Amino acid sequence: MANWIWQRKGWPNLQVDAQTYLASLSEARKQQGILLGRIQALGFEGVSEATLDSWAKEALATAAIEGEKLDLASVRSSIARRLGMPAVQGPPVARNVDGLLDVMADAIDRCNEPLTTDRLCGWQAALFPTGYSGINLVVVGGYRGGKGPMQIVSGPYGRERVHFEAPPSSRIDKEMDRFLKWFEQSRGKIEPIVRAALAHLWFETLHPFEDGNGRIGRALIDMVLAQDIGTAARLHGMSRTIEKRKADYYAQLEQAQKGDLDVTAWVNWFIERFHDACVAAQIVIDEALAKDRFWRLAAGHINDRQRLVLTKVLDAGPGGFEGGLSTAKYVVIAKTSPPTAFRDLDQLKSLGLLAAVGQGKSTRYYPNIAGWMPEK
Repeated sequence: MANWIWQRKGWPNLQVDAQTYLASLSEARKQQGILLGRIQALGFEGVSEATLDSWAKEALATAAIEGEKLDLASVRSSIARRLGMPAVQGPPVARNVDGLLDVMADAIDRCNEPLTTDRLCGWQAALFPTGYSGINLVVVGGYRGGKGPMQIVSGPYGRERVHFEAPPSSRIDKEMDRFLKWFEQSRGKIEPIVRAALAHLWFETLHPFEDGNGRIGRALIDMVLAQDIGTAARLHGMSRTIEKRKADYYAQLEQAQKGDLDVTAWVNWFIERFHDACVAAQIVIDEALAKDRFWRLAAGHINDRQRLVLTKVLDAGPGGFEGGLSTAKYVVIAKTSPPTAFRDLDQLKSLGLLAAVGQGKSTRYYPNIAGWMPEK
C-alpha cells in the first residue's frame, strides 16, 4: 500500500494547478518589487547593514526550526567578517555556526554553479564539523546508509507517531541523481518561486542525509531565489517566516508527503509565505534606513563607550532591548562608572540620539527612531 508520495505511481512528476496561485503569485511578486526598490534606495553601506541583520536572523531562524539556539552576537561577528564590515564584537564563533554560514553563503554567492552530489555533501559536512549532531555520531559528507527506515517521529517512547517515512537508503543515490538533474534542467522553465517550493518539498521528501536535511533544504530555497535576483535574496527571510509558523510548516509538509502527486496546496502555502517574507523584509530595510540616519547624526559626536552601547541597543532591534537602556545597564555594557554613564547618556539625549522615559532611577532610554519607543 502506498502511504507516501514517493510511493505513488508517477513519482516524482509533481503536479501543480497554476490557475489557483496566479493571483497570490502576482501579489507576492509585487511585494518583492517593493522590497527590491527599497534595497536600491539604501546605498552600499545601508545594504551591508541590512544584509548583516537579515543574514544573522536567517541563520538563527533556520537553526531554531531544528531546535538549535545560536548566539546572535557570535553569528553577527562571523557575518560582518564575511561582508568585509568593521569588526562586530561577539564571543568566539563555534565551528558548526561557521559551517552553517558557509552553507548559506555558498548557496547564494555560487548560485549559478551546478548543484552536485559533492556540493550537497560538502554542505552537510560543514554543518557537523565534529561528526556529531549533539551527542549522536552521524554520517558526514555522504548520503545516509543503513537498513532501517528514515522516519520523522514525535511522541513518547512506545506511543510514537510517524509523521513521514523517506525512501530507503538503497534508493537514495538514484533518487538524488534524478532530483539534481531536474534541479538543473528546470531552471528558466518553471516560475522561480514555484520551483523553490517544489525543490524544497522534493528534497525534504528524499531526506538524503542522516541529519541537516532541513537546513540544506532551506539553503536550496535561497539558491533558487538567488538565481532569480542575485544576492538580494539574502534579504527575503524565508527561514524567519517559516520559523514563525513552524507548526504549520511541518503540517503542510506532512500533508503534501502523504498526498498524491498534486502538490498545489503546498505551492500555494509556500507562495503565501514568500509574500509574508517580502513584507517582513521591507521592515528590515526600513530599520536599516533608520539606523543609517541615526549613525549619520551621531558621526563625530560620540565616544567609543557610547558607540559600543548604542550598537548593542540597535542590534537588538525595536523592542529587542528589553526594558530599555538604564544607567545601570550602561555601566555593565561600557564597563564604566555610574557618573560617567550618566554623563554619556545625558549627552546622547542632548544630541537627540536617545529619548528618555520616566524619571530618576526609573529613567529608561530608547533610540530616538520612529517605532522604537515603547507604546504608552
